[in-house]
Amino acid sequence: MPVINYRGTEIECERGAVLRDVLLDAGETPHNGGSRLLNCRGHATCGTCAVAVEGEVSDPEDRERKRLSAPPHDPESGLRLACQTRVLGDVTVTKHPGFWGQKVETAADGDDAPR
Repeated sequence: MPVINYRGTEIECERGAVLRDVLLDAGETPHNGGSRLLNCRGHATCGTCAVAVEGEVSDPEDRERKRLSAPPHDPESGLRLACQTRVLGDVTVTKHPGFWGQKVETAADGDDAPR
């Protein structure tokens, strides 16, 4: 059974489970602030469940890529929509700051400024 590491919590799930659903079922959330209430409920239209994922997950599909290529997201950020990501093995999930979780800080930015 895959294990999701999220905010210091380990959550077991079935292989192929949708990341957003697993987090919510475990009492966690892939949303920041008001986006907990203002989101598309898993239809890949709002982008508020964007997270960084390390580990074995499904490949992004067209509607996820399309949403993550539109502002405020940056298609180069490497983020995934939790509502479209299926867990295939152990993963570590990070939620970044910002309403959409889009403020990814990287050393490549030169000054570690949020994107």
